[in-house]
Amino acid sequence: MGSINGTSETKLMKGNEALAEAALRAGMQAYFGYPITPQSEILEYLIIHGPKRGSVVLQAESEVAAINMVYGAAGAGARVMISSSSPGISLMQEGISYIAAAELPCVIVNVQRGGPGLGTIQPAQADYFQAVKGGGHGDYRLIVLAPNSVQEMADFMFDGFRLTEQYRIPVMILSDGALGQMMEKVTLAPDGSLPLTQKPWATTGKPASRERNFITSLHIEPEMMEEVNLHLQRKYKELQKEVRYELHHTDDADIVLVAFGLSARICEKVMDLAREKGIRAGIVRPITLYPFPSDILREIAEHAGAFLTVEMNAGQMVEDVRLAVNGKKPVFFKGRMGGMIPTPEEVLAELESIVEHQLLHA
Repeated sequence: MGSINGTSETKLMKGNEALAEAALRAGMQAYFGYPITPQSEILEYLIIHGPKRGSVVLQAESEVAAINMVYGAAGAGARVMISSSSPGISLMQEGISYIAAAELPCVIVNVQRGGPGLGTIQPAQADYFQAVKGGGHGDYRLIVLAPNSVQEMADFMFDGFRLTEQYRIPVMILSDGALGQMMEKVTLAPDGSLPLTQKPWATTGKPASRERNFITSLHIEPEMMEEVNLHLQRKYKELQKEVRYELHHTDDADIVLVAFGLSARICEKVMDLAREKGIRAGIVRPITLYPFPSDILREIAEHAGAFLTVEMNAGQMVEDVRLAVNGKKPVFFKGRMGGMIPTPEEVLAELESIVEHQLLHA
């Protein structure tokens, strides 16, 4: 299923399979993973198509083993990725922290399911804290991209490999079970459209002309460990130039919906319904969950009356929205949990209640 004569192709594909195909077209050299619903199609697709297109694809004995294989392959300079779903990502947290400390590039895909615990295979967004705050130990961050379509499931593989190799920071694509399973039209970039980068730091054998490359996350002396942390924090500040978001009708909005991923798609319908009723609603969709688009929310808070954050969890991104708005305007929350998807009608009812309350108490 490779691209034809180096041209793009448009196909009807499931989200997980589009992501896997895009990974191959983006030059993925190695994949390690372990099956877990609702992302198993990624592993299954890559096992079928990866080896005949030059990629190493291995089902490890566990998620813990798989993330450490990623550490090794990334340390050797390979363009490498891993995928899993919520409980599996939890098992990887120690390895992800090691990879972040060692400044190794890799792409991590989380196709979220409902939790906590083993939970349900239905879609959720309850892994936001884990993804954007550093779910493992220590002061580290990941670049986190949140797709809301099958097209973005594919596109973000290219973005993910580019960003992870540019900054030597792991990138997480934070999707969910609905986006992974739904089928939509997707345009796939041709093979080879993301050239492999030089990685002079990789452990590929020492020529006489340079010092040894040494990759580790262990620094016994606290002074050295602090310097490593300060270096990482400087890189995280530099990421502010990579902030991405999408705006809909925020210039004249009285109330602004803030949502990512699948919830943002639902909010587009809510916005349309609200405007039909004379309520000037807008949307801010964060695309990079880290770095978070705090500045644009701060700007919009100067003229918007209120914010409603919509998530498929008990309230996680809403904390970052409140930090950004910084008390200038009220920030409300609407969520569903455990794999339940909010309907446009129930979000609209919440929005109408907020507008009525705000007008009565303005």
